[in-house]
Amino acid sequence: MKVIMKEYLPNVGKMGEVVDVADGYGRNYLLPRGFAVLATTDNVARLNHEKRQIEKKRAKLQSEAKTLAERLARFSCQISKAVGEGGRLYGSVTAMEIEDQLHERNFMEISRRQIMMEHPIKELGEFSIPIKIHPEVTVSIKVEVVARAD
Repeated sequence: MKVIMKEYLPNVGKMGEVVDVADGYGRNYLLPRGFAVLATTDNVARLNHEKRQIEKKRAKLQSEAKTLAERLARFSCQISKAVGEGGRLYGSVTAMEIEDQLHERNFMEISRRQIMMEHPIKELGEFSIPIKIHPEVTVSIKVEVVARAD
């Protein structure tokens, strides 16, 4: 019996897959519990239509992410911090501060969770910080940390 999986089941199939299962397993377990539907021509056509719609939406999101990445590639900011002996900062520059700089320049779509800092910046200098906009689109921005003039 061919069925279309509505959920992921280990050793059976992933959501949206057309799988061949034993008649009794399909009739007595998968169909009554809503894990699958029969793979009729109408259901297969509906599945293919939904897959096309999802692919269009994914492609649109990816193109929007690439456009945003092009804008972000030109972004650079300067953050001033109090400095102690040897150029060490009092405190550190965190993803939250970089997010604030991005929001000041109208990059509201970026959250601090997308800023991929391995660790906070604790010294003066220029740093390249990666930002993951989309699972397939990552861009680096330049952040310069300078001593605050008191």
